[in-house]
Amino acid sequence: MKLTYKFLLVAALMTGGLSSCDTDFLDVTPPTEIPGDAVWGDGALSEGFVTGIYAGLQQGGFSEQMLASLTDEAVFTHTGRNINTVNEGSLSPSNLGWVDATYGWSQMYQYIRASNLAISKLATATFTDETLKARLKGEAYFMRAYYYQQLVRYYGSVPVIKKVYALNEDYSVARGTFDECVKQIVSDADSAALLLDGKNPAKGRATKTAALALKARVLLYAASDLHDIPTAKAKSSVIADFPNPEFLGYTSGDRKARWAAAQAAAKAALDASGSGYKLNLTAPVTAEQGRLNYISLAMAGASADKSLDASANDIIFGRYFTPSQNEGARQTGLNNGPNGYHNWAGNTPIGTLVDDYEMMDGTPFSWTNPTHKASPYVNRDPRFYATVMYDGANWKPRPSDAKDPANQIQTGAYDLLDDKGALINRKGLDTRSSSIEDWNGSRTGYYMRKFIDPNPTLYDNTDRQNIPWPFFRATENVFNYIEASIELGEEAVALEWLNKIRFRAGMPALKVSGAALKEAYRHEKRIEMAYEEQRYHDARRWMVAPTTLGRSLQYINVIGKFKAGKSMKEPYHYDPTVYDYTYTPVEEKSHENRTWVDKMYFRPFSRDEINRNAKLVQNPGYDK
Repeated sequence: MKLTYKFLLVAALMTGGLSSCDTDFLDVTPPTEIPGDAVWGDGALSEGFVTGIYAGLQQGGFSEQMLASLTDEAVFTHTGRNINTVNEGSLSPSNLGWVDATYGWSQMYQYIRASNLAISKLATATFTDETLKARLKGEAYFMRAYYYQQLVRYYGSVPVIKKVYALNEDYSVARGTFDECVKQIVSDADSAALLLDGKNPAKGRATKTAALALKARVLLYAASDLHDIPTAKAKSSVIADFPNPEFLGYTSGDRKARWAAAQAAAKAALDASGSGYKLNLTAPVTAEQGRLNYISLAMAGASADKSLDASANDIIFGRYFTPSQNEGARQTGLNNGPNGYHNWAGNTPIGTLVDDYEMMDGTPFSWTNPTHKASPYVNRDPRFYATVMYDGANWKPRPSDAKDPANQIQTGAYDLLDDKGALINRKGLDTRSSSIEDWNGSRTGYYMRKFIDPNPTLYDNTDRQNIPWPFFRATENVFNYIEASIELGEEAVALEWLNKIRFRAGMPALKVSGAALKEAYRHEKRIEMAYEEQRYHDARRWMVAPTTLGRSLQYINVIGKFKAGKSMKEPYHYDPTVYDYTYTPVEEKSHENRTWVDKMYFRPFSRDEINRNAKLVQNPGYDK
């Protein structure tokens, strides 16, 4: 049979997954079919095939439904999208709920197969550019490691397949042990790092540093509570009753050695990437500079807003977007922005996230504190203002059909005088009773700000932004190093690096130890990495999901009443000299009645997949 390749080559040219591939062949229309031998005899065609493997990254974390909405960071506003199935604990082998293509079973194995094919064929490729050949092999090893990492951190261990199956072969393959899966990913990451050493590929392609960051993440996860079976069994009866715990973690062995391996890998990644963006500070920056630092990190130099640091690129490996491509991932502002701007309010922050931002002096925010309750959005951690839009927050110019010269977020209900001087109650332009749009409003009273380009000339409803998605960034390396150091009792180095992150944000140094240091670390990571697909995995691997991911949703109810002798006519604007504002947190269960059940530590294999592969053992809690 004469092999032809078309899917991955077409994907390489048509998806726009890489923004800076300086190869001439990307500028031509591909043929519908290319003979397999021709691909591996031509460097440009081989590169095109490997480029196609990156298409499995899809939109990164910028899907319309974000992983944040499976956590205590956000709620997905719209009904009927299968998010509830997951968050309410009713997912099953026959009802998987929402599955994003960036971790879907069939999608990941599709690209693992392509990686296997590239690794195999590049070993005997006949084109003569050995530097290119080594780089492409390194990229293929990295992508295989990345896609296996995606499967393992959602499903536990999976079948480890390194060959390319031919037609009519037996495709039934048993799950490897968790240890075998981790070793395979680490081996591939090591191979990638070796082959990519000294290479300088286009932005958006795998590098040595990216391979080291991937290895560090995998080893950190592997050392965590969820994958130490004696610990996991003590915390979960569902895991304790599972007859094949070797698929979920380590049943024995030296856990301290696993933490040491994670620390060494994190340090290697940190050394390779540098200390990250502005992590060399010895004291906190100002609150305003901390806010700008955090926005600059998220924008990664891709915003035209001149107030931001254009060199602020903490990203080690990311997905970049170009103006020439109409990629859905570039619709982040449309997907998540306020409905009063004709946007969709997709993944809105919930009150438990907002409440976790500290005061500027480092003390916790509390609704029982009268000063905090009276002005909950004053004097908070600068990262709050760079992550969340709240009632009264300044934002971009409104569209022409909105009467709001102040350009402020309106998620409350306010006293106003009508044209005749009569008192009316007016719902804000960004509520679900908005006069602009009443169907796409936030349910929580908040909107996502992080990753939305603040450039005032960019209209999110129609314009497309170019902000990249960070799969790995230097700051994650720092957190990985801190966590492993805490677990090994090296508290001084952990605290030093933790405070560097806080100084960059304008927050004061922490002076804690023991259990308080671990808790402070977890809190800091929750805040710093909000909306970056960290919380879902952290809450599960730390096994704190029952008290975090399983919490009921909390919204905010904002009311503005005239002060004595004060009044305002349209257009409304936030003004505490005119209004007494009250802020009431509200627990809400009608949209999502969130429930944590321990089977949710791992995703189920679909009924169809179990039927196709008789050797595939189902994850715990999904056998009924």
